[in-house]
Amino acid sequence: MTITEDQLGDDAEADALTIGRRIRQFRTERRMTLDELAAAVERAPSQLSMIENGKREPKLTLLRAIAKALGTTIDALLEAEPLDERAALEISIERAMRGQTFQALGIAPFRIGKTVPDDALRAMLALQGEIERLRDERSATPEEARRANVDLRHLMRDQNNYFADLEEQARRLLDAVGHPGGPLTQRTASDIAAHLGFTLHYVPDLPQTTRSVADLKHGRLYLSSKLTQKGDPRTAVLQALSSRILGHREPTSYAEFLRQRVETNYLTGALLIPESHVVPFLQAAKSDRAISIEDLRDRYSVSYETAAHRFTNLASVHLGIPVHFLKVHESGTITKAYENDDVNFPADRLGAIEGQMCCRRWTSRVVFDVDDRFNPYYQYTDTGNGTYWCTARVENSSEGQHSVSVGVRFDDTKWFLGRDTPNRGMSKHSVEVCCRRAPAELEAAWRENSWPNVRTPRTLLATLPTGAFPGVDTTEVYEFLAGHAPA
Repeated sequence: MTITEDQLGDDAEADALTIGRRIRQFRTERRMTLDELAAAVERAPSQLSMIENGKREPKLTLLRAIAKALGTTIDALLEAEPLDERAALEISIERAMRGQTFQALGIAPFRIGKTVPDDALRAMLALQGEIERLRDERSATPEEARRANVDLRHLMRDQNNYFADLEEQARRLLDAVGHPGGPLTQRTASDIAAHLGFTLHYVPDLPQTTRSVADLKHGRLYLSSKLTQKGDPRTAVLQALSSRILGHREPTSYAEFLRQRVETNYLTGALLIPESHVVPFLQAAKSDRAISIEDLRDRYSVSYETAAHRFTNLASVHLGIPVHFLKVHESGTITKAYENDDVNFPADRLGAIEGQMCCRRWTSRVVFDVDDRFNPYYQYTDTGNGTYWCTARVENSSEGQHSVSVGVRFDDTKWFLGRDTPNRGMSKHSVEVCCRRAPAELEAAWRENSWPNVRTPRTLLATLPTGAFPGVDTTEVYEFLAGHAPA
């Protein structure tokens, strides 16, 4: 068998913990000290210690040297299964210590000494398994939604959040109504509605659980007459029409409902900020090293969140820039997230990011403490996974304030305005407790003497209502349509 560098990164073939444990066991069987092995391969003992503890993955050349010094083969070191039951137990415990359960409980990783009995290790694994079972039991109600969010985010990451079919749909529709490019006017939105066979009707009694209601029988689209006081009237029209353009049917699962929502929002953004018009604008900004979400917002007269979303659609495919996006409620709860730049967001055991607490030291949280709401806030944040730069703003919503932020890896900061910011932060949220647990002294003094009233957005914690369209009162909708239908 020929071993390549790629195989060293394959968990199924060569897990770092398993490799390290095999090296240690071969070394102890040969009565060789760590210093002796280090001298044989011309490396520092501390470096080999990190490899044996699974904290560093050895390169192929070093692995060859270690195998030769131990009188064995690379194949033997890369066996997927541990050498004995004790090693298997220790590896399982070490993996558990690096997982979400230990981190959420604030249990710091510890060294498993030789004197720790096997029964103690088995007991720890059993307790960890029971804790995970209880966590799953408590989260059973929203589990379908969380799994659907995770699956959809993986799809978006695989495609760099770019969907060519939706871009083509937007292009064809804009061509059909003769849109010349640039910002989409309210009149053009009405032209799109007419092209699709709908007339627009603004009413004061739109059902509270809806943003719009389409009467497919009579070709009428109802919107709130109060909308202009709350947001962009074009967005509500285009979101309603997008479902018809995409041929959406009544969803049969929450995953399908969520996918339809994402497709609707994507197509709406592609109509408001047309690809063929905005890409040259962004490419010119990159050439000038002056990319700005604010400039994109102002150029197309959209909200900052819409501009930020649209940038994530186009940044990787057309500019070659991996990017991440976060929307965080003022309570610190993450409500939306996307990344393809290897940033580590907090996640639960299912991998869901939505509903998790954002690190207090991350740009998306720090921006709430900034008095200047007129100018964008920029910050570099050092993490265990590298340094990231973010630009963020705070916007108001019906459920309080949210921050919207876009970020990139340090190496890509050179293309953006705001790269000269002096603001720095450090977050270890993804690799250790960081700010998720209060300091021990504070917790000891107040845990039994406090009772906070949660301010988290209610939609994140509420049980999903039944029905094809979660949260919509269909009786109210049908009564509304009956009352407004033409004679």
